[in-house]
Amino acid sequence: MILDDLDARAAALDARHAQTDLRDRFLLPDGVVYLDGNSLGALPVGVPEAIESVVREQWGRDLIGSWNTHGWWDAPVRVGDAIGRLIGAAPGQVVVGDSTSVRLHQSLHAAAALRPGRGVVLTEPGSFPTDEYVVAGVAAQVGWRVEHATPAEIPARLGSEVAVVVLSHVDYRTGELLDLPGITAAAHDAGALVVWDLCHSAGALPVGLDAHDVDLAVGCGYKYLNGGPGAPAYGYVAARHQDAFVNVLPGWNGHAEPFAMAEGYVGAAGVARARIGTPPMLSLLALEAALRAFDGMTIEEVRARSLSLTSFLRDAIATVVPDADFASPQDDRRRGSQVALRHPDAYGIVQALAARGVVGDFRTPDLVRLGVAAPYLTHADLVAAVRALREVLRHDEHLDPAWTTRNVVT
Repeated sequence: MILDDLDARAAALDARHAQTDLRDRFLLPDGVVYLDGNSLGALPVGVPEAIESVVREQWGRDLIGSWNTHGWWDAPVRVGDAIGRLIGAAPGQVVVGDSTSVRLHQSLHAAAALRPGRGVVLTEPGSFPTDEYVVAGVAAQVGWRVEHATPAEIPARLGSEVAVVVLSHVDYRTGELLDLPGITAAAHDAGALVVWDLCHSAGALPVGLDAHDVDLAVGCGYKYLNGGPGAPAYGYVAARHQDAFVNVLPGWNGHAEPFAMAEGYVGAAGVARARIGTPPMLSLLALEAALRAFDGMTIEEVRARSLSLTSFLRDAIATVVPDADFASPQDDRRRGSQVALRHPDAYGIVQALAARGVVGDFRTPDLVRLGVAAPYLTHADLVAAVRALREVLRHDEHLDPAWTTRNVVT
């Protein structure tokens, strides 16, 4: 009876949100409920054909001429503008290439140059490891002191010594959505900059970089943007900072006259000065093709669908597993696009669910993460996932000895 009620609710909600159901724009295997789009997005329709065209026609037939005839040279900024539409950035402020780690390293050095004489970088304890490593590395290079504060504590910790605040817009573990407008405004009131990591928000919810006067931001292309494994990252540099942006990695692609082969480095005008070296064209053009899955949809529509899905998933889990320990916020305003549960056997639960065709992921020490990529998931999919979860727990499938040895990638 409980599951019948959930089926009925799901059908009504799917009918209500039918206009934003983009499942037919993705190539997903039959019989799989994919709840790991917050780690690797699904394959959009058209990407295989786009890659084949790039390989066989552009690279294979037109060879080096493709840098001109197929717009390879302009792709980092062109694809950046396509991402900019999803994160609230006007054209000419986003450049694509390299990894999130590289982009964060670059952004923090630029922040140091923009705020000379300030000696503190403020970040959250327990940030995604690469962010922590890069912050510590750059701090050692520029002479900053690293200080930690929870998002709620940050406004009170801001002072004249703080050069930059570095935060993830959405907590990768719990899915908690931080107050980007409020924290950015508080930092600016104290004379500090903010660098936002958008890996778990871009493509899932409105960011509003321009609207909220964000200074610098970075993010990957392979989660909710669906760019494929290893898809290049992007960096956002607000137009007001571009003339003073110091590129700590001054590669030839960011030179004002890259084919003059000049001995001295002179940065290009605009966001192009944030370019570094030759971009990975195959993955960059795959990302460009993947972004077409959002054509005709606003990010606000994606968010409305996401909130319906995550709210329903949370309610459905609570109905079937009354003692579920949720790590994700219940309040829609504070939740990104995932639902996370705490359980001492979380790894086993994730593996047992995958064996039943429900793919989520595990984060140490005890989190079951269920990422909700709204464009290709339905409420009916989530009932199927909850059914599987009930059966896993009812039959102790998560305690199978096969799950005692963890895979390298969890």
